[in-house]
Amino acid sequence: MKYLAAYLLLSLAGTASPSAEDIKGVLSAVGIDADEERLQKLISELEGKDLQELIAEGSTKLASVPSGGAGAAAAPAAGGAAAAADAPAEEKEESDEDMGFGLFD
Repeated sequence: MKYLAAYLLLSLAGTASPSAEDIKGVLSAVGIDADEERLQKLISELEGKDLQELIAEGSTKLASVPSGGAGAAAAPAAGGAAAAADAPAEEKEESDEDMGFGLFD
């Protein structure tokens, strides 16, 4: 991920096709040693591809990933009123004074 982040930073800064040495320079500036094998794999995967198209393609794929929020939000809305009516009133929390001792006595 750090290699991709460095590649994207260089791209945003105006470097059309960042090289391995460019990425190593960014990573070394923040104290990270680059793994040559991972770096070469990233360069070979992105070589000749338009970065904006890759981002747009990734965004459409990410939009289809379920986030899991709808099921949890729908359950209280459907049965929340009935459950609230059946639930007993919350009990008042006891303080340390009610127990006859304090935490730091």
